[in-house]
Amino acid sequence: MLDVCLLGTGGMMPLPHRWLTSLMLRYNGSSLLIDCGEGTQVAIKEKGWSFKPIDVICFTHYHADHISGLPGLLLTMGNAERTEALTMIGPKGLEKVVGALRMIAPELPFPIQYIELSENCQEIEIKGYHIQAFRVNHNIVCYGYTIQIPRAGKFSAERAKQQEIPLKYWSVLQKGTVIEADGRVYTPDLVLGPPRKGLKVTYTTDTRPVPAIVKQAQEADLMICEGMYGEKGKEKKAREYKHMTFTEAASLAREANPKELWLTHYSPSLIRPEDFMEEVRKIFPRSIAARDGRSVELDFEEE
Repeated sequence: MLDVCLLGTGGMMPLPHRWLTSLMLRYNGSSLLIDCGEGTQVAIKEKGWSFKPIDVICFTHYHADHISGLPGLLLTMGNAERTEALTMIGPKGLEKVVGALRMIAPELPFPIQYIELSENCQEIEIKGYHIQAFRVNHNIVCYGYTIQIPRAGKFSAERAKQQEIPLKYWSVLQKGTVIEADGRVYTPDLVLGPPRKGLKVTYTTDTRPVPAIVKQAQEADLMICEGMYGEKGKEKKAREYKHMTFTEAASLAREANPKELWLTHYSPSLIRPEDFMEEVRKIFPRSIAARDGRSVELDFEEE
């Protein structure tokens, strides 16, 4: 099971009932955060989730509304007696940007490991998450992220017996571990069927519509996409500042066909996003104007 919570849905500036951009995912005891805008700590507290298991923080880009909450979060994680390394992922310059922000959080009881993105599409495996970072089109270097939880094939006791694999190795092989014993090498594929459908969440903000978003969100369990502007007449402004309108996001979803689309990263002037959803749902019916704290538990498909 993958827990997903959209902690903050605001762009540019926080509002009394809308924190800035952040998404949190939880899987197998580990948490992953994408962006850390102002108010992220409060949003995590409001959700009732913990800071300590955050093992990975991904950044889309380095505008303040996506990273300004980081120093305080790091201090809170330190105060929670975390000692395990924290991995940060983001565009080139990540270590320099975080180093500058840490001028007000210089002493932490845990190390930080940095992965700086340099390719248009880059894959990273960490803590059970398969992460694909993909370049989008904003006015500075910006990435979207697809988070996948792969699912191994089904265990076959019959195959294990046919290949005379000792019973004591079955559970270990089922977990994906290679075993060398008795003069033989036992690999998981000897007892597992073909990979089964896993879970997939695609998240992108601060961009114009680009084909990479459709490709990444193809048949996703959840697509979370910025909708900076819902009102008519904002198309020119969206093009100028390299953001998206609600209908542009819905058009991408229609091509990608995820199970559900959540809109996020609203302009501060957009007080009631739901008022503009009628046209959006004509384009992609499974669209939701997300609010802070919206969450879902994604489960593997039943067989």
